[in-house]
Amino acid sequence: MNCMSQKKILFVCLGNICRSPLAEAIFKHKINELGLADWYLADSCGTSNYHVGDEPDPRTIRNASKNGVSVRHTGRQLQEDDLDAFDLILAMDENNYHSIFRLPNARSVKAKIKLIREFDPLAKGENVPDPYYGSEKDFQQVFDILDRTIENFITQLDQVLLKPEA
Repeated sequence: MNCMSQKKILFVCLGNICRSPLAEAIFKHKINELGLADWYLADSCGTSNYHVGDEPDPRTIRNASKNGVSVRHTGRQLQEDDLDAFDLILAMDENNYHSIFRLPNARSVKAKIKLIREFDPLAKGENVPDPYYGSEKDFQQVFDILDRTIENFITQLDQVLLKPEA
């Protein structure tokens, strides 16, 4: 990879305790396994302020651990500065995608805001379901969706993140 600086990726869901911290953790795990951790910085946040300062949902942590992934995150809310600070913003679903565009500067960076499942080889463009009110099975379904989606996303990182030089 021919990058001059670390690329920054932000994963976004509603409360930042289930889907987005799991996506962040899976991404970091895979990048570490590939020896690319120095090239990428990943973070996650929520469009709401429901869980600012909270640890991820215990079911998220348990499910990730069962799948060999460690989750370490403190919930935070999406800020206007995030849209400038990150190279790519990946929303878990259409509701949160649209919520991102409530920020005043979102239109000016529209090209770097995407639905994460645009990279899902099995269900391109679908929403990542919110497992919060579900069972352990729902958390595993979300893990499986994010695992394959992020795997495919990583294979496309150069094309997605590298912009032509002006």
